[in-house]
Amino acid sequence: MATRFMNIDRDTPMLLPVDLRDWIPADHIVHFILDAVGALETSLFCVNAKGSGSEQYPPQMMLALLIYSYATGRFSSRDIERATHADVAVRYICGGEYHPDHDTICEFRRRNRQAFEAMFVKVLMLAQESKCLKKVGTIAVDGTKILANASKHAAVSYERAGKQIEMLQAEVKALTAKAEKADETPLEDGYRIPKEIQRRQDRIATLQKAKELIEKRFAEQSGKEEVGDVLTPKDGRKRKVPGKMQLNFTDPDSRIMKAGNGFEQAYNAQAAVDTSSMLIVGQHVTQSPNDKQQLVPTVECVSVPGYTPKAVLADSGFYSEEAVKEVEREGGPQVYASQGRTHHGLRVEDMERKPEPVAPACDAPIAEQMKYRLTKKKGKKLYGLRKQTVEPVFGIIKQAMGFRQFLLRGIQNVKTEWSLVCLAFNTRRLFSLKSAELTLAMG
Repeated sequence: MATRFMNIDRDTPMLLPVDLRDWIPADHIVHFILDAVGALETSLFCVNAKGSGSEQYPPQMMLALLIYSYATGRFSSRDIERATHADVAVRYICGGEYHPDHDTICEFRRRNRQAFEAMFVKVLMLAQESKCLKKVGTIAVDGTKILANASKHAAVSYERAGKQIEMLQAEVKALTAKAEKADETPLEDGYRIPKEIQRRQDRIATLQKAKELIEKRFAEQSGKEEVGDVLTPKDGRKRKVPGKMQLNFTDPDSRIMKAGNGFEQAYNAQAAVDTSSMLIVGQHVTQSPNDKQQLVPTVECVSVPGYTPKAVLADSGFYSEEAVKEVEREGGPQVYASQGRTHHGLRVEDMERKPEPVAPACDAPIAEQMKYRLTKKKGKKLYGLRKQTVEPVFGIIKQAMGFRQFLLRGIQNVKTEWSLVCLAFNTRRLFSLKSAELTLAMG
């Protein structure tokens, strides 16, 4: 018998209009996203309320487009625009016939942080309604370095800027003298003295501005009263701006940070994750290269109605006596934070049965109390949840979703994009939790 194949006909037009719903499975995440976004109030979005100009794309449609795109690993506005033509689920979001251009997508993403944050809370409230997120929980906090949309090679240090200014000023002086003496030595084709002088003067102005911004940043960080090459602090001592302190020309708000085995131009993205559901319940972005001052702000950014953290898990990078006291003030959650580097894996002494440690006095130092908490069986078991929750969340965002670099520049825009990333993650996570519940109920 001859081999038979199905007949694939791409030339005959369809006689009846296509219903895109027939091309998307009923259990697809796109339906969940559209249902969640549909009830969001239009007043939360930045729209043209005057009614002038061309008709606008519905903001709920644009939000659903961004959430689905980020959840499925599309972050570039040009990639999202192309998907409105080629991806059936994206075409379904856009009604089958609308194709927002990349400028419209980028502008909507940049201007609607308020809507992203409102949707972030709404998704968590949906999780509470479906019993996926309990009212009282334990949170694990951590930070991860996300690359800025800027090269670290587009930066200049304070010391290097000063040396370049001196060099350029000498070149301007030499070019000016050459022009005044009407030096007959010709220049190479394409070079003109006035143009070369102006180019160097523009560069000097840029470097001077960079030095001023570095001085201002150093003054703000150090609490100084004056700004200049030598800063006078309130204690009367004079200190110079560190020569290695840098400013990036492409994104001045970004910072050089330790990332992996090297240093990168990045931002420090923070997240607080509920250990039971693995949902992000709080998020923010900081320019600080480490987490030393981030325990309090990361806990404070958890503001989901009806959700109360009873315990906070953090690694040694977050620990400080002042931060622990601030978090636990007035009945706040109890902190479990390592005070040093912890070993990986299970050692022989970890398997040996040991008596419960003796509780310290009520007025004992925070360090002693923290050691007691982490040595108890309950505390050890609880702290073990930290690396099982928040670290996998960052892994999913970077590996499964593919988000490793911000597309927007400037700290405010970066905060907007991180809120969108966390919203997309939570949408994926809640959809998975609800799908698992449905499968369990049916099976």
